[in-house]
Formats: sequence, structure tokens, C-alpha cells
Amino acid sequence: MKNTPIQKSEINCLSRFSNCWENIIVEQLQPAPGEGTCHFNDEHTIFMSLAPRPVPMLHIQGGKTYTGMYAQGDICITPAKTPLFARWDSEDNYLRIRLKTQFIETVASETMETNGDRLELMPQFRMRHPQIEAIAMMLFTELQQSPSGSRLYLDSLTNALAVNLLRQFSVAKPQLPIYEGGLPQSQLMQILDYIDTHIDQDIKLRDLARLLDMSQFHFSRLFKQSIGMSPYQYLIQQRVERAKRLLKQTDQFISDIALDCGFNSHSHLSKQFRQLTGMTPKEYRTN
Repeated sequence: MKNTPIQKSEINCLSRFSNCWENIIVEQLQPAPGEGTCHFNDEHTIFMSLAPRPVPMLHIQGGKTYTGMYAQGDICITPAKTPLFARWDSEDNYLRIRLKTQFIETVASETMETNGDRLELMPQFRMRHPQIEAIAMMLFTELQQSPSGSRLYLDSLTNALAVNLLRQFSVAKPQLPIYEGGLPQSQLMQILDYIDTHIDQDIKLRDLARLLDMSQFHFSRLFKQSIGMSPYQYLIQQRVERAKRLLKQTDQFISDIALDCGFNSHSHLSKQFRQLTGMTPKEYRTN
């Protein structure tokens, strides 16, 4: 974990992968043995080890000291405004995820009906959390494979990550209201019509949730209860279905069909198309 005050160019030299999406910054860092401090005023930070071998580590944060071996999947949480000093004795490899405090406060207010201004997260040293680890790895995969990313997919992951942090590591331990039964048919149709109309655009989870005046997290849960898949999975399914129609009914170039269906490239369409149909767009067109 390298110094936060260092210049951006130095951070980029240390980062194998790095991207800044709305509300979240995800970086893979691979520093040589050393020490440093990390201090972000407006972001809560999650560190997750990716190292193939455990790394001897000294951590000091929140007035507490921890020494031990960080193994792959081990997590450290540093709240905003909390300095973290670290010393590591061998080459490290870890994922650093920074969540904006304003976003976390909004999620707390909208999802848990908690006053986000009074939110306080507890520092955590080496710990395991299967849900956070799974979300972090999905973000890492997205960082590696698609730096631009799908807004709907990234929004869903970011919201789920924020809710897990709030439920498990906030001082107040806010309760998550339970909504069951899915969306009413009229609301579901409203969402499906919106997706169909805007399928060639970068649809945001925020836009869908606002149509029904509910939090992004609860919208995602109720949508999945209604049709058995996440909003992102449904969007990809519908984009592929539209691509199938265009492939059979038009002579458009496949690259143009990809853009018309909301994919960012021919290869992006081909990847999703093969996953859902078992064949490439070209094979489907000539079949």
C-alpha cells in the first residue's frame, strides 16, 4: 500500500490495472517490499490481497496495531479520514477499492433509511467476508476485461458492495428493510418498456430505480424476484435478442449491429452472443 500523497504518475507506475468509475475507483497494485501511509478524506477504502503467497504485514490504523500474514482474499477496511500506515516485507499484490463517502451516505439514507451524515464505519484488519470478496473479484474481472464497463453492471456491484459494508461494518448496524414479492406488473412493464426503448444506450441502475422512486439496491432485488434474473442479465439477454433479429432480417455489418444493440464493439457482442447462444453472430446469420 503506497503513499497516497505521491504524484498520480507514481501511482500509475505502481498500478497494473486502474480505473475510476462513478462513485468507485478500483486499482490493482503490485509494490515492492516497503512501507507507506494511506489517507483518503472523502473515500472509504477496501484492500483485498491477491498475493499468491502470504505477505508479512504491519498495519496501524484507528489507534490499533496489527501484525500478521495477509493471504489471498484477506481484507482490510479503512474508513475515510482514517490514516493507515503499512509495512510489508515482500512483494505485494492487492486490490484497492475506494468508495466515495457521499455515495455511501446516499445508499444508507435511501436503502436503510439511516441518516448518512452520521454514518461511521469501523476499521478492520485482516478479515474474511465471502460477499465482499466475491464482489471485489467481479470488479477486478471487469477492470481487466472491460475497462469501460457496463454502467448497469458496475452500478449493481457498487451498490451491493456499499450495502454489505453498511450492514456489517458500520457502528450503528442499520437494519435493511425486507421487500418481498417482486414488482407489481404495471411497474415491471414500465421498466421493461424503458429498457426496450433505450437498449442502445448505457442504461444506469439509478435511472431504472428512479422510475419507481426506490433505492437502487431494493429495485435490483425486486426486479430479480420478478423475472429470475438481474437487471444487467436481462439487458444483455434483450440486446442479444435484438441482435439475433437484425442478423436475420438485415444485411447490416455485424459491427453496426453491435452498436445498435448497445454493445461497445463487435467483440463485445460476439462474447455475449456466444455465451447465450453457443455460436458467434456470423455463425448465427449463416445457420
